[in-house]
Amino acid sequence: MLNMTSLNTIKGMTGRRFLQTLLIAAFGISAIPSNTHAKDVSFSGERVELFMPYKEGGGTDTWGRFYAPYLSEALPGQPVVVVKNIPGGGSTKGANQFARRGKANGLNIFASSASTQFPYLLKDRRVKYDYNDWRVILASPTGGVVYVSPSTGINSVDDLIAKRDEIKFKYGSQGATSLDLVPILAMDLLGMDVQPTFGMKGRGAGRLAFERGEVNIDYQTSSAYIKKVTPLVEEGKAIPLFSFGVLNEEGKLERDPNFPDLPHFSEVYAKLYPDQDPSQGYQAWRSFFVAGFAAQKMIFVPKDTPDELVQAWRQAATEAISSPKFSEESVQVLGEYPQLTGVQAEKALEAALSLEERNLKWVRNWLTENYNTKF
Repeated sequence: MLNMTSLNTIKGMTGRRFLQTLLIAAFGISAIPSNTHAKDVSFSGERVELFMPYKEGGGTDTWGRFYAPYLSEALPGQPVVVVKNIPGGGSTKGANQFARRGKANGLNIFASSASTQFPYLLKDRRVKYDYNDWRVILASPTGGVVYVSPSTGINSVDDLIAKRDEIKFKYGSQGATSLDLVPILAMDLLGMDVQPTFGMKGRGAGRLAFERGEVNIDYQTSSAYIKKVTPLVEEGKAIPLFSFGVLNEEGKLERDPNFPDLPHFSEVYAKLYPDQDPSQGYQAWRSFFVAGFAAQKMIFVPKDTPDELVQAWRQAATEAISSPKFSEESVQVLGEYPQLTGVQAEKALEAALSLEERNLKWVRNWLTENYNTKF
């Protein structure tokens, strides 16, 4: 429980330190240091493969490519870290391949995102991987922003609420059981007429479809939004509507400090339904938001990787995020979100994979009724 002193401390914080404290409060992530230095480990002259289950250009790919040189520099022996893109199946293809072929030698690592976690949580039949077979190295919480094309005539949330019955929205999606479940369900709860086009190889592909005018609404996680979409906003080619927000110390949604001028989804929902208690659908949305964003992107090694190699990786990750250069440059790419390693990453993973049965059941029924999803 938080006492008044800790609450007052939280209220005086901003940015990354603020979010770090919220994670400690909301998920019980204590500020425990990473494992001690692994002895007699060197990756000198080696080549590390980062299995990336997405095409180039999306949020997770952007995140992984940003991290790669920092991890290379921090690892003992400074091996080269290369990104191996394996798109398909909303990330399940690459995850399945890593589960089959990933070697427990410290040279194969895997980049997971919520689009990998959701099919696992939903017991999707395509999933041949198990998070219990992996050990987490680092985790990155994140946020996301929904935006529309100026061609919709929508310039604000108020416009969205007023005109949502008049507009047919087109959205490029990886699949209904990917992380896209969060924005698609949010749009449904707002009563929007949305036609998803499934089969996108990643959120980067969805953004490119938006830029080509093939779809008129899109969403990107914070890293891709900051780097790829902000220029479109500045050019008047994209209109940001709302973020998904972050959890505060009481477990309630509040505005994302990376996008303080944008309302979060709960604000939009409350504006549309001011006199109604949150529906079961909203509760399910919130549950999957937590599952998808508490540890939205993670790096893993196979479970059988020797302890000294896991310790070397975790120490390298801790050193990487502690460097002044990383702190300065990550804000521009990843946003103001705390990066988690060691026990902190393990606790975030535990929170991301925890899901109430009633919310799982509701979402599975919703997916079946709306998108004929088979489990």
